Amino acid sequence: MKFKRLAVALSALVSLSLAVPAGAVSPPRWQVAMIAVLPPGATGLPSGFLPALSCPSAGNCGAGGAYQDNSANTEGLVLNEVNGKWTKAVKLIAPTGASPDPLLTVDSISCGSNNNCVATGNYANKAGDSLSFVAAEVHGAWTRSRQIKLPANALGKGQVSQIHSISCTSAGNCGAIGVYKVHTTPIARTEGFVVNEIRGRWTRTTEIALPPDANADPFTTLNQITCASAGNCVAVGSYLDTQNITHGLVVNQVRGSWRVGESVTLPGDANAYPVGQLSEVTCAAVNNCTALGTYITVGGAVLGLAVTELRGAWQQASSITMPSGAATNPLTFFYGYGGLSCPSIGNCSAGGQFHSAASSTTYQGFFVNEVNGTWQTAVQLGLPTGAQSAGKNGGVVAVSCRSAGNCSAGAAYVDAAGNYQALVVNEVSSSWLTGTKISLPAGGTQVGIDGGVYGLVCHAQGPCTATGSYLRGISNYEGFTVTTK
Repeated sequence: MKFKRLAVALSALVSLSLAVPAGAVSPPRWQVAMIAVLPPGATGLPSGFLPALSCPSAGNCGAGGAYQDNSANTEGLVLNEVNGKWTKAVKLIAPTGASPDPLLTVDSISCGSNNNCVATGNYANKAGDSLSFVAAEVHGAWTRSRQIKLPANALGKGQVSQIHSISCTSAGNCGAIGVYKVHTTPIARTEGFVVNEIRGRWTRTTEIALPPDANADPFTTLNQITCASAGNCVAVGSYLDTQNITHGLVVNQVRGSWRVGESVTLPGDANAYPVGQLSEVTCAAVNNCTALGTYITVGGAVLGLAVTELRGAWQQASSITMPSGAATNPLTFFYGYGGLSCPSIGNCSAGGQFHSAASSTTYQGFFVNEVNGTWQTAVQLGLPTGAQSAGKNGGVVAVSCRSAGNCSAGAAYVDAAGNYQALVVNEVSSSWLTGTKISLPAGGTQVGIDGGVYGLVCHAQGPCTATGSYLRGISNYEGFTVTTK
């Protein structure tokens, strides 16, 4: 589950409610997981990678990742849920000029409406370059993947390009972000790019404009994009300045125009070399967004930060207090798949992992809520009876809220036998309940180091959907889907 482990510290442990509060509605009931049937000739998911999930309405979703065929080639994978039933998985056809082993991997998917989705990621061409692609589902049929043409200053041979994230507000209207190598001497520099789909047509990619203090090689990262409406998006990541200091980066698109990126103002206790970065962003409304990331304090601790955009202006970031049971340097991680959900302005929920003070090898999961504009103290993930800990490759990965204080989350933990298991957790009336182990498909006894829940989406009405992977055999990963009743 853990390709995208991004450091983000979070904090302060309070007692976890283990029962439904009096008068509260009952939490959603999660069913037994179902195997995600792969295309003919598939042998499994490489490293359990099934990272992408988007659900424009309850029971209608698109998911994606990669699978390995019986020739050991890595192929692109997309799956669809239609009216509550998962259809047969589809192999994405690689762009023209792809290598015989295309190494095609879907990293992000977004569905503007039912049966109209866009999958993005990267693939290898015959020269061995890593290039970006998009593939569209139109009225339920997936088209051939096609290469995204990079800006004119892009490096040719030796290119390393990848679309990291896409967000679609309606069918044919999307924003996507990624990174690429720019042709400079003696060494190519790493820059970020943005590209939009407008009424079904993709614009040319554009290099993002960085703040004026950016380094000659800014080592730009762009981790996630979210679009509150067509032409109004926010992308987050990081860049390096002329003093070799890493800053958290926000880039806004306003009414179709991408603005110059802004450096995030860090909390007052930030180190002179704070290694600031942003990994997740979501918007409750246009010009009202929230991003999470990490920074290093003057004492050397990696802590979490939350930064808010109010009416179009980004505020100074706030440090999120660590749990009382955390290590002095908690080294907390925020996975970056979908661990932040904001159902309304000033009301958000997020989750991740932190390093416990109990021992140098103990890791736990956490939840943290923003309530009416104020971030609360973190709550430790409640594990089932017999669990050892969340584990280094466990903790909270995905969070989705039906309303403020009523959310669900996907996580992983280490059981009494030392195996990783997948977990779903419900929040009811602002209280996070003890997690419940996911019942895996027949033949599955654990999710392994790389498996677990990757994506989870809930709607105000109707069932929640989660996707992930599990071990079937000694080293063969398969995908699963699971929904609530």
